[in-house]
Amino acid sequence: MTQPGPALSVVVPMFNEETVLPLLVERLRTVLDGLGEPYEVVAVDDGSTDGTAAALAGLRAHWPQLRVLRLRRNSGHQAALVAGVLRAGGGHVVSLDADLQDPPETIAEMLRVARAGQLDIVYGVRADRRTDTVFKRWTAGLYYRLMRRLVGKQVPAQAGDFRLLSRAAVEALRELPERTPVLRLVVPWLGFPSGEVTYLRDERAAGRTKYPVSRMVGLAADSVTSFSAAPLRFATWLGLAGVAVCSLLVVVAVVAYFFGATVSGWPSLYVAVLFLGAVQLLCLGLLGEYVARIYTAVQGRPAYFVASDSADGPPAGPATAPTGGEPAGTAGDGGVAALADTLR
Repeated sequence: MTQPGPALSVVVPMFNEETVLPLLVERLRTVLDGLGEPYEVVAVDDGSTDGTAAALAGLRAHWPQLRVLRLRRNSGHQAALVAGVLRAGGGHVVSLDADLQDPPETIAEMLRVARAGQLDIVYGVRADRRTDTVFKRWTAGLYYRLMRRLVGKQVPAQAGDFRLLSRAAVEALRELPERTPVLRLVVPWLGFPSGEVTYLRDERAAGRTKYPVSRMVGLAADSVTSFSAAPLRFATWLGLAGVAVCSLLVVVAVVAYFFGATVSGWPSLYVAVLFLGAVQLLCLGLLGEYVARIYTAVQGRPAYFVASDSADGPPAGPATAPTGGEPAGTAGDGGVAALADTLR
């Protein structure tokens, strides 16, 4: 007989989070033990190169609800998040970053709101971003305005990857053919009944951010090209604008010819050639972004390979590596002992 799954799964993607792990465990376990219902914590080790894997392996001896899912290589935050959400077995699934900027204490309120309103999705919405830099606040605001314009008003402003999903919403995500969906856009697109819980965003508890400017730009590019053909239409309009400007320059050249002012016309030619060349290259670049995604989809390569899952032993199935996984890590350094003390 199949054993029923836990009432709640908490998915925590991790990449080199050894320093923040003791603080996360202390706060998260206190919250989840206080709920008084069965739960699991799915820690997704996204190919960490520090002591994260060994620390998680040591923690499992003292925290039976901890489940460690190791990816064979670093596949990126969104891929690790998707891997954890799709493998989680809880009736409700909460995704939480390991840096403690999104407080674990909000999970209880998310559950209450979901159950009281019979909602399938509850978003954690940041009440303010005072702990972020001015640049981060400005770029985040620009990103959400752009996404709401392209995707629709159903995308909540200032809602990242801190959210609660029902089992029905998770199963709907499983049906999507996308390799690595941008969940902060795909989840609202599903159209399930949703609510919001606001919270104050804290500073990172320890360690360094895993979302530098380059990854922020990459996330924005993936978001736009995955959900809208607007850049291609922009390229079309830009081409039309280039044609209009060149037509105007032709009129200017004809008028200049009749007035005998055609000798010194090389600046006009120079500007026109540069302008047309820039428009063509930009349009080719935008088209290339979509062609690259078509090429990736045709290849059909999985976005991640699961090396091991402590819930079911050796990897198996199409979403995992074709041969035996790597060991989940061994306890033995001093950091594991310190982590174990927080669980006793």
